[in-house]
Amino acid sequence: MAKKTQTKTEKVEREYIIPLRARGKAVPRYKKTPKAIKTIKEFLARHMKIKDRDLSKIKIDKYLNEQMWARGIKRPPHKIKVKAIKEGEIVKVELVDYSTKLKFKKLREEKLKEKAEGGKKKKVEKIEEVPKTEEQKIEESEKTKAGEESMQKMEKAAAKQIKHEMGGKKMPKTRPVRKALAK
Repeated sequence: MAKKTQTKTEKVEREYIIPLRARGKAVPRYKKTPKAIKTIKEFLARHMKIKDRDLSKIKIDKYLNEQMWARGIKRPPHKIKVKAIKEGEIVKVELVDYSTKLKFKKLREEKLKEKAEGGKKKKVEKIEEVPKTEEQKIEESEKTKAGEESMQKMEKAAAKQIKHEMGGKKMPKTRPVRKALAK
C-alpha cells in the first residue's frame, strides 16, 4: 500500500537577533553586505530547519534588504533583529525594528496602496437613504463634531510623538563671518 503524505501548512513565527560581525570579518570590505545577506539566509536555514539548507527557499523582505544596504556595501550592520515566518517549506523574513526613514516609507507605500484600492470601491452602487428627522440630524452632527475633535487630538499627539522621535526642529548652524576675509 502506498502511504498518503499530508502537507501541513503550519505557520511558525520566530524572532531572532542575527550576529553578522564575525562572518563579515573574513571577507574583503567591498563584499561585506552581500556576505551579511547570505549569513542571514544561512542562519535561518539552520534554525528554521530547511531541508538541504536550500537558501533559495528563504525570501527576504524589501525593508530588511534596504536596512542592510542603508550604509552601503562596505558597512552593513553588526547584528539585526528579524521575524521569520515559515509556511510549508518557504521562510519569509521581515525586519522587526524599523529605522525612522523606513517607517515613513512603509506608511507612505501603505497609503498609496489604500488609495489604489479605494478608487475601485467607489464604483459600488449607492443605496437610497431614508429621510431623517431633525432630532436625528442634530445628534449625528454632535457625534461628528466630537469625533472630529478626538481625531484632531490624536493627530496632534501622533505628530508630537514623531517630532520627539525625530529630535524636533533643528536650527541651521551659522558661523560668524570673519571681517578680514570678507574683503
